[in-house]
Amino acid sequence: MRCALLAVSLFLVAAACDSMERLPASGVASVVTAGPSSAITSCRVADGRADRRCTPGALNPNVSQANIYGTICVPGWTATIRPPAGYTNRLKREQKIAYGETALTDAQLEEDHLVSLSAGGSPNDPRNLFPQPWPDAHRKDTDEHRVNRDICAGRVTLQQGQAQLLSKWSR
Repeated sequence: MRCALLAVSLFLVAAACDSMERLPASGVASVVTAGPSSAITSCRVADGRADRRCTPGALNPNVSQANIYGTICVPGWTATIRPPAGYTNRLKREQKIAYGETALTDAQLEEDHLVSLSAGGSPNDPRNLFPQPWPDAHRKDTDEHRVNRDICAGRVTLQQGQAQLLSKWSR
């Protein structure tokens, strides 16, 4: 019952947004107007990776290759867009049921962004957040910092960095 309520809640949130961007399997942004499928009843985190059926990733429409030096490459910028703990804690409690992580306490999970804020991921779209066990979240932080450095140094494009995170941290 709770999974069904979560699916309905996520659908309503997504439906209320006009054309949210997300990353499909290819890593190329596309526009979606519907939320997760109501047929999805369970999600799984495997080796710290998000289930792409439940967490496909979503992009911040305010970040582009043209403005990275005024957004993600500015030290401390992500703190200005990070969603409040009340929002992410509530979402974590809902998503940990759908993700089958009920044996873990809320303190053992981080509500993590699949496409990190430092790589232009959406701050508050539920399609970009999932309950990740802490050891995996710390490992993912290392990748997020590397991808941000590579984007800001021009070694990869914003889209390439986003695709790297998506391919490594989702299944």
